[in-house]
Amino acid sequence: MRDLRVVLIGGTSNVGKSTVAQEVAAKIGFEYLSTDAMARHPGRPWRTPEWEVPAHVAEHYGSLTVDELITSVINHYDRLWPRIEELITARAASDRGSPGLVLEGSALWPVRVARLQVPHAAAVWLTTDDSLVRARVHAAGSYEAAADEERVLMDKFLARTERYQALMIEAIDRLGLARIDAGGRQSAEELADTVLAAVDAQTALGRSSTGR
Repeated sequence: MRDLRVVLIGGTSNVGKSTVAQEVAAKIGFEYLSTDAMARHPGRPWRTPEWEVPAHVAEHYGSLTVDELITSVINHYDRLWPRIEELITARAASDRGSPGLVLEGSALWPVRVARLQVPHAAAVWLTTDDSLVRARVHAAGSYEAAADEERVLMDKFLARTERYQALMIEAIDRLGLARIDAGGRQSAEELADTVLAAVDAQTALGRSSTGR
């Protein structure tokens, strides 16, 4: 592993970023942080035993079209980006005596990351088939047992998530950034090893020595 201080792991919602990022952090002794912890937008629109969907979240997904949902989340990430960039820059320049950082989140938009001029940092994005993300959300929200209005909210969330990933993949591939398929049968630990191999191969932030 080269002289690395920050590892960025991007991807759409429910692709497995947080689990893999925590594995990466544990393997290399870095701290772990999600961009969601900095400002969440606006939260998952399905009930769990520990979570009731707030009225504003239900209204957000219920009242907006998919195009409007995409615009809303991108605008949110635009507003959040200066804080993310400041964090990445500070941690990349931090003393070797302090722990490095693994930062994950959908807010790590490829175009913005590619423009960073930060040493000692690398970036990868996790992507997967829409069907896997859909299955995870359906399982988390007990889709089959959910009421019709609850299904509508999950469907809207999934439509936004799928559109966001399509736009993200287009940007990743156009810019020649590092992308890893997280939809196979690899465990989180195995995916973490794959991420670390991709990070180790990079010659500049977000770009591997092979141009992918």
